[in-house]
Amino acid sequence: MTDSLHMNALIVDTANGPLRLVSLERPVAGAGQVLVRIKASGVNPLDLKIRAGQAAHARQPLPAVLGLDLAGVVETVGEGVQDWAPGDEVYALATGIGGAQGSLAEFAVADARLLARKPLNLSPREAASLPLILITAWEGLVDRARVRVGQKVLIHGGAGGVGHVAVQLARAFGAEVYATGSAGQRSIIEGYGATFIDYREGAVEDYVAEFTAGEGFDIVYDTVGGETLDASFKAARTYSGHVLSCLGWGQHSLAPLSFRGATYSGVFTLLPLLTGKGCEHHGEILRQAAALIESGQLRPLLDPHRFTLETAGEAHELLATKAAQGRVVVEI
Repeated sequence: MTDSLHMNALIVDTANGPLRLVSLERPVAGAGQVLVRIKASGVNPLDLKIRAGQAAHARQPLPAVLGLDLAGVVETVGEGVQDWAPGDEVYALATGIGGAQGSLAEFAVADARLLARKPLNLSPREAASLPLILITAWEGLVDRARVRVGQKVLIHGGAGGVGHVAVQLARAFGAEVYATGSAGQRSIIEGYGATFIDYREGAVEDYVAEFTAGEGFDIVYDTVGGETLDASFKAARTYSGHVLSCLGWGQHSLAPLSFRGATYSGVFTLLPLLTGKGCEHHGEILRQAAALIESGQLRPLLDPHRFTLETAGEAHELLATKAAQGRVVVEI
């Protein structure tokens, strides 16, 4: 048990090292910051990459406390913070990047602008599963592509983290939604209201012909990367199509996109945490999304396994082996 000046946290000392439970000095909220008593910490593939020393773009040197997403309760507020008070329930993508202490701890400080009130109908565990994937889906579909009624939207990886949120978000904005996945994911994708496409059956041209009469989709969101992004360029509507990707790395030929006169946008959700620019918008996205969540238009898909700080290593292993059946969360 920790005293009032310390807290329990999990630290990774070296690349691929174990998650080690330690007692650390409790952080103090500075100007513009909030100290959050963390109730739950979402686990993302990026956490695993940081732990393995393979995420230079996240600028999170080891040793470090990992954890990007959090849900919890405001403990104290720093100088100049007007919008938050002790006892407020919040959720956010706010930690574990750019040298900041992560959310696999009992407390963490966060930029107050990144926070939003936790949706009333979600538990802390459910809320902690959402911020990174929710903001990533929103920045692509809403900010870049301006998704709207009457459009046909294709989501690649519709049962995945970003994908299952993107499907629901596009439908909430009135679009007609299609999503790729494996045969075993059909019920998940259809359960969120999208038309299922088995990516292993048939070529891109086949489902473009079947569902768009060969015209292509108005918006294509690639959440998988690699060859899937190349396929996305072939699926975009001529002239007005817009392709998005949150994994647009590597070498890709833009010729199929250019020949359609279509456009492309990359989504890099970590920028506000790395630069300090755009933090208010992240908070605003989570606030607007909370209204959709509370109205029943968006819900997270959670893996049924439960984890604590003491068993967080098992949470990482579950995600690493691709055995998770939904989002993985550590409760604190």
